[in-house]
Amino acid sequence: MKRRMIVAAPVLLAGCSSLLPKQKYIAQVSWPLNPQPPASSAANTAGKVVLLRGLGAGPGMNSQGIQILQADGSVSSSYYNTWAVAPADAATEVLAAWLTASGAFSAVVSPGSRLTANLIVEGELSELLSDQSAGEAKAALTLVVIQNLNGNTRPLAQQRIVGIAKLGGTDYAAQVAAQNAALADAMRQAVSLISRFS
Repeated sequence: MKRRMIVAAPVLLAGCSSLLPKQKYIAQVSWPLNPQPPASSAANTAGKVVLLRGLGAGPGMNSQGIQILQADGSVSSSYYNTWAVAPADAATEVLAAWLTASGAFSAVVSPGSRLTANLIVEGELSELLSDQSAGEAKAALTLVVIQNLNGNTRPLAQQRIVGIAKLGGTDYAAQVAAQNAALADAMRQAVSLISRFS
């Protein structure tokens, strides 16, 4: 009797499987985080060399999921809608592009360059999200500008920068567009800050 039950079990289970709901397929989408700088200006050959160190990721910014601040104050991070590159890494590349395009400096370099930097910029990306209740997206970073004179360094400025952009919808395409625009606003402020020491 037991043997018959064991043999029959797979047949019974196969029949039951058709009763279970089929799980809907959801495609994962990777979105670009790369707000383009204004039209490029020629490099200032008499300007300073800027060494841009990688921006650190603040608390909660290690995830590539697109973040949305909910009405109850909680932050959701999407598994299916993500940034193509970690936000802090993308923000570092964006800042380098914006500084270069500004034409205020003779060169913008990364660690490992053989050029001697006159200015060192470092910082942290602490926030990149959409606030649906406020109808806006926000990008926040803290930057430190350091003078480098023959190996002797001293801080020149430290500032928290917050970029804001209007949220034009609730779908992920709108969230991405608004967060890119907020990062662009933050980049304009960052370039303005660093250019004061060019």
